[in-house]
Amino acid sequence: MKLDFGNHYQELLSEIKQEFEEGRIQVARALNAELINRYFVVGEKIVQRQKKYGWGKSVVEQLSKDLQAEFPRRSGFSARNLWDMRRFYSQYAPHKKLRQVVAEIPWGHNLLILNKTTDIEEAAFYIRESARNGWSRNVLMNFIKADSYSAALKEGKQHNFSTTLPVQLVEQAEETLKSEYSLEFLGLAEPVRERELENKMIEHIRDVLLALGYGFAYMGNQYKIKLGKNEYYIDLLFYHRHLQCMIAVELKAGKFEPAHAAQLNYYLEILDDTIRQPHENPSIGILLCAEKDHLEVEYALRVSNKPIGVAEYSLTRNLPKTLKKVLPEADELKALLR
Repeated sequence: MKLDFGNHYQELLSEIKQEFEEGRIQVARALNAELINRYFVVGEKIVQRQKKYGWGKSVVEQLSKDLQAEFPRRSGFSARNLWDMRRFYSQYAPHKKLRQVVAEIPWGHNLLILNKTTDIEEAAFYIRESARNGWSRNVLMNFIKADSYSAALKEGKQHNFSTTLPVQLVEQAEETLKSEYSLEFLGLAEPVRERELENKMIEHIRDVLLALGYGFAYMGNQYKIKLGKNEYYIDLLFYHRHLQCMIAVELKAGKFEPAHAAQLNYYLEILDDTIRQPHENPSIGILLCAEKDHLEVEYALRVSNKPIGVAEYSLTRNLPKTLKKVLPEADELKALLR
């Protein structure tokens, strides 16, 4: 007969089960990292000895035979696997930061990426996304087949949503963010001051909402938030009906700087602690800047614990490159008019 201790017992049981499950996952991750690092070292030793003594391909074949004889009950010592370890080392040895990430995904994932990608940037993309999102090997294969790397480059969206938002919100938040926002309807031209840009956006708030996308509701500009005696002001604050969260937009007239992300992260902390309602999801920040460096944004967002997206805005529609080639330069056009 099973005793019934009520809901509090079920809560205790659930917590203990979770502790053991988390422990099992941590052990699995630690073992995987150890295995990947060992494979890296084996690859390094093979490369260095071949280089030092001028050994050819046959040394790998001989190593495979001797290791299998020495460890008959263990797998992983085939000549093909040893060659893969050698390739693995050669691929990632020059990239120290990437070497840390490869240990976060299984060996099968690493082999798939090694075999299906053409350059280090593409490999780095799939390694990081696999580690962040916990992709299975089949899911990883599907993303590679769909050429998600090229799509990501083309789309140009940069954010840290996958590491800062609940899983069920990541995809929808990503869809909400655009890689570039066209603000040509404001009638402004470069150079422009941040306050001038903000004022024009308020004047054309209906068009701004259309540019941002479906679901945005305007809450105010220079929205005041307080921390103790200190006051801070968010350039533009919106509420997203479907995400059920506030979205803080900061405008930067110049190039993106890491300090911009740190400032917005700070604002989001205060916004969540002082304004957000209990039923609402974490607030999201969007940094709109005139230009950005992809790598600089990536590193700045790594240290942010709040969901932030960084996008560029354009005040005039850029001409296609094909037209730029056939249109005369400004000086040539003036000469023709004269």
